[in-house]
Amino acid sequence: MILFPAIDLKDGQCVRLEKGDMERVTVFNASPADQAQTFERAGFEWLHLVDLNGAVEGRPVNSESVEAVLRSVRIPVQLGGGIRDMATIEHWLSLGLARVILGTVAVKNPQLVRDACKAFPGRIVVGIDARGGKVATEGWVETSEMTAHDLTRQFEDAGVAAIVYTDIDRDGLLSGVNVGATEVLARSVSVPVIASGGVSSLDDLRALVAVQDSGIAGVISGRAIYDGRIDTGAALALLRGQAA
Repeated sequence: MILFPAIDLKDGQCVRLEKGDMERVTVFNASPADQAQTFERAGFEWLHLVDLNGAVEGRPVNSESVEAVLRSVRIPVQLGGGIRDMATIEHWLSLGLARVILGTVAVKNPQLVRDACKAFPGRIVVGIDARGGKVATEGWVETSEMTAHDLTRQFEDAGVAAIVYTDIDRDGLLSGVNVGATEVLARSVSVPVIASGGVSSLDDLRALVAVQDSGIAGVISGRAIYDGRIDTGAALALLRGQAA
């Protein structure tokens, strides 16, 4: 199982939000590139980036910061937020991103997801952000009537590389990952699922490892890593099967 450290970008800085609220923000590093290098040196194998401004505005906003991160590290990077058309997908992948994450557009234009999967096999991830079981869009500002399960099933045969499943009600609150909902979703589809939202301790990671045979391939953590609540070395060893 892969542990993805999250670098959330707002106004060019590395931040964390609480429950996706753009007004409830904590700045952890003014230089996302510096933060990316710190994570690479710590032994992480992937980086997870989100353009928070872009997710709200529907277009890339923190491009300069993303490009600085790509220049600063050698490990693969995935990015979500504000990616709503094929031109933007092509642009990001051409700059060196390993994968792009499509969220809002997966709800509003599912055919684009299918077309992108055909054009870029293995490089398209669908981000499913759920509030009360319903999928949220537009940077979590709007909530649709579609359930996470319904949306996931739409892309079962599309060639999606992974599903990032985020429980918005827990995101940034260190309240514990929603293992139950993530496991149920993972068992319902053949697409690998990456858990996100609320990760607060090694116990959360142990709980996910215990059910990883359901199809959970990774977990994203932000605030708990920044705050030191999760020891990076111990976490990486645990997910690599080297520790109990």
